[in-house]
Amino acid sequence: MSDLRVLALYGYHGSADILRRQMKPLASSLRGVEFVHVDAPSLAGRDVGWWHSPARGWDRSRAWALELFAEQPRFDGVFGFSQGAAMTGLLAGMREAHLDDPQGPRGPIAFDFAVMVGGFKNDAPQHAELYQRRFTVPSVHIIGDADQVIPPHESRDLADQFIDPVVLTHTGGHIVPSTPAVVDGLTRFLDRVRAGRHADVKDGAR
Repeated sequence: MSDLRVLALYGYHGSADILRRQMKPLASSLRGVEFVHVDAPSLAGRDVGWWHSPARGWDRSRAWALELFAEQPRFDGVFGFSQGAAMTGLLAGMREAHLDDPQGPRGPIAFDFAVMVGGFKNDAPQHAELYQRRFTVPSVHIIGDADQVIPPHESRDLADQFIDPVVLTHTGGHIVPSTPAVVDGLTRFLDRVRAGRHADVKDGAR
């Protein structure tokens, strides 16, 4: 039985089905997690990304995310790979803005944790506002030492955008790894998320 519902966002040139296959070994190693795989709004038009450099298509993806979070049952977390990890970071920025102004124009972006694999910050001017402050949402950043698609230092730059990030490394490249160290580190992180949620419930019942 799943007690964590996690939105899963794929990388450039990917799809929901591709990411499902890419992360199957990792997902099968994590207990109690339901990954909700979705396609980018651009895929129907045979497009291949959440946006194109520097930010073409971002407005469409942002509007889609706002609608998704408004209409879907609540997501406990967001998982992203590659450009999907960059998208996860931008959602964390939208979440941060929503904490400041719940009725603001960015809408109800709410989730409790983020997991990013091979992620990066997008330096487009259209995204600069979202990076103005560090993100408070608990986060895990999984980085491949041999990643030649997204250099490890770019993933670490994204991790530094978060307060108290958990960084897990592996010796591979641009993949969703399922090494024992990654599985163990991610499992311990998710257990802390569960423990914190249970503590909040107890505090609210007093």
